Amino acid sequence: MSINHLNSVFHDFRMPTVFRFGIGTFTSLLPEIKALGVKKIALVSDKGLEQVGVVQKVIDLIEPLSIPTVTFTKIAGEPTFQLLQEAVQTLNAEECDLIIGIGGGSALDVAKATAALCGKDDLSPYLSGAKTIESREVKCILLPTTSGTGSEVTMNAIFGDEEQQVKRGIVSPVFLPDVAIIDPELTISCPPRVTAASGVDAFTHAIESYIAIKATPLTKVYSEQAMKLFTSNITRAVHNGRDLEARVGMSWVSSLAGVALANAGVGAVHALAYPLGGKYHIEHGVANALLMPFVFEVIGKTCTEEMIDVAAFLQLGDFKSRPHETLNAVVHYLYQLLEDLDLPTSLSQLGIDEESLPMLAEQAAKIDRLLSNTPYKLNEQKILKIYQSAFKGKGGS
Repeated sequence: MSINHLNSVFHDFRMPTVFRFGIGTFTSLLPEIKALGVKKIALVSDKGLEQVGVVQKVIDLIEPLSIPTVTFTKIAGEPTFQLLQEAVQTLNAEECDLIIGIGGGSALDVAKATAALCGKDDLSPYLSGAKTIESREVKCILLPTTSGTGSEVTMNAIFGDEEQQVKRGIVSPVFLPDVAIIDPELTISCPPRVTAASGVDAFTHAIESYIAIKATPLTKVYSEQAMKLFTSNITRAVHNGRDLEARVGMSWVSSLAGVALANAGVGAVHALAYPLGGKYHIEHGVANALLMPFVFEVIGKTCTEEMIDVAAFLQLGDFKSRPHETLNAVVHYLYQLLEDLDLPTSLSQLGIDEESLPMLAEQAAKIDRLLSNTPYKLNEQKILKIYQSAFKGKGGS
């Protein structure tokens, strides 16, 4: 990248107002609420965390403040625009001035989007993406319980469109919370499958943001560190969930990669993953993990220099003297990752029928926001070939 190029491009870099990381930081929620001076609180979480007592744990923590508190815990699986509208309607009626989101990416996306949409008269232009949400009247605090989406530090929120059977992202700077509290202890109870899928989702953010068209020297610092920590911690976190050191490492991966995603964006892997979630309701992290080696086998051809860096970050060796071998080494690592983490290795394993692949390719080809951030021009025909390869799996015929 030339100096002239650096001087001619305008770059923003955004993060939450307060970013707090560390074991035991969950309890710092109390003084943060006090500092915001709010009158009514809404807790947004999912049914699973409510059932295991995490929501009650938050309620008990903030009880000494004597601030009226309501809950919205109707989230089960990945959220839809219909659920988001219900959350906005419910919490608008409650007149809450602080929303606390606690959970995985689904709960955090609902929480921050609801906080941004409360008080808006007509939601339609915001939900369609025709209009950007420019302001937020309701305060927002986010506490992740998984290490994956990095939703607590991003300007994106992803929802399913049930009518069109697709997943779409809405983006706004006001989705960044007033306070993000990342306490790795909250991720200890995360089961192996979720740990694996969410962890590889975070890695997808790191590697895609590193090669992204919009990447900058600053975003690459975050992407690089996330990849280095990922390869050192993911297997331990999945197969020994009580390993607190690995959980701390993966919490850093999620947040660092989330910051990189928020500022540099992601690309083709996400573009191809979204249709799988919309029609087949495949978990976002699983879709990203499975598609990643097949996508990079194609797009990695145009970013050899970055692939050499990635190979070094992943401890695969020094490929500077043999650059032509780099892409194969990285792609092999991505394939092996699926097997090591007990994740599906082909689309056929997920119950996707081969006849649907052209339709999926047509949908993915329309996601220009992500495809245009990829340093390789993918059209519908090339996307279809990637889906066909992923349907068969590695070495499939």
